[in-house]
Amino acid sequence: MRRHQVSFAVVLMTAFAVQAQTKKQIEDQRIDLLRGLDSEYATAQTYIPRSKRPLEFEAATGYWNKEGWQQIGDQAGPAAREGDMVQVTKVTIDKDAIVLELNHGFNGQGGHWYNNNGPGGGITDTGAPAPGGTVIAVHYPSGLAGVTSEKVKDALAPVLSFDARTATGNYLDKLPPEIKAAIADKKAIVGMTRDQLLLAMGTPVRKSRENVDGDDLEFWVYGNPPGKVTFITLKAQKVVKVMDAYANPGGTVAETPLNP
Repeated sequence: MRRHQVSFAVVLMTAFAVQAQTKKQIEDQRIDLLRGLDSEYATAQTYIPRSKRPLEFEAATGYWNKEGWQQIGDQAGPAAREGDMVQVTKVTIDKDAIVLELNHGFNGQGGHWYNNNGPGGGITDTGAPAPGGTVIAVHYPSGLAGVTSEKVKDALAPVLSFDARTATGNYLDKLPPEIKAAIADKKAIVGMTRDQLLLAMGTPVRKSRENVDGDDLEFWVYGNPPGKVTFITLKAQKVVKVMDAYANPGGTVAETPLNP
């Protein structure tokens, strides 16, 4: 009897050890997928439509319904055209799929692809920011065992190229040190192009245009009161003024001009 009890205890301890190891592997995989995909930049290799429902992509075969995607785009418009830059803004891990939100999804905005050929046009070597957002579901019918962030990127190669631009990729390395540091710190500075501003701060809460003394200016606003609100002025698609305002508890607003 005692021998049976010892054997049972060994089996039970082994089972617990295997279960703990499995949980650790799952958590390590989850961390790799989130770190390796979230906030990454990619260049569209094909037409990608805006869509409220996830666009289906089969990782094993590299298949996606090109005609179906085009039909969706005919109704909802493009999220990205070939050559446009997109950013992964959310990663969801399901049992048999990795769901990637691009440019904040259907209601998101990645920038205006048609505004990037003028003065100070920003990112022209690897593509302009995409005009909108969408969601792509990368399916793995056999489950996610052994799936890494690099394997997801490799599978998506016909649709998205992550080689040309990542959050720490070649584009940032080519920027002037002060611009590179500002993007890393997620802040705006005078001299940035509108594309670099999008990389640093994301999509603004509000935008407006105004002609002042013959100059066409854009006004971008980040944040909402109470708290910090950043006002940015762009001229010829470049940042010419940055100002922070702070809403104090008493209701007054203290403005701090930056880089006058």
